[in-house]
Amino acid sequence: MIHLTFQRDLCKGCELCISVCPKKLLALDAAVNIKGYRPAFCTDEESCIGCAGCARICPDSVITIEKD
Repeated sequence: MIHLTFQRDLCKGCELCISVCPKKLLALDAAVNIKGYRPAFCTDEESCIGCAGCARICPDSVITIEKD
């Protein structure tokens, strides 16, 4: 099982992670974080293949991927 964790309050919603997800599982939240940005999140964590493309491209390193 793959677990994606986004540090919501540090995400600035740049959408780079969204653009590289091969399964198109990432999106911007409708709610804003404490900085006023719409943070990214995973829409279907069970379908994530754990490629880590999102974590590698994130300029602020706010994405953590853990595999069981």
